[in-house]
Amino acid sequence: QVQLVESGGGSVQSGGSLRLSCAAPGYTYGYYCMGWFRQAPGKEREGVAGIASDGFTTYADSVKGRFTISQDNAKNTLYLQMNSLKPEDTAMYYCAAAPRPSCRYWLLLRHVMYSYWGQGTQVTVSS
Repeated sequence: QVQLVESGGGSVQSGGSLRLSCAAPGYTYGYYCMGWFRQAPGKEREGVAGIASDGFTTYADSVKGRFTISQDNAKNTLYLQMNSLKPEDTAMYYCAAAPRPSCRYWLLLRHVMYSYWGQGTQVTVSS
């Protein structure tokens, strides 16, 4: 069982930045594909960014050019740098992990691929 712990959420004004972190103590991130998802009240969970074990990354169109996913395998930590935040980015953000045999590039933004989920961290962007 992989335990994922997100942090870094908070409240910022439109145009501001936040960096989310997702830690998995005791596990090797290089073995997994990782993703960031978000869910706003009354909306479905949507994939925001994904990174494969070979470093391939993909982003939702709504965040391209503003968000950057990265990971530090030595620290077993996944990051999501969020710049130029907008009120529509307000949501609970979750990180997720999928073992390498399950990874597919075209599924990085699809929640069905992921086996492990964190509890989420709230991001609120005010106008």
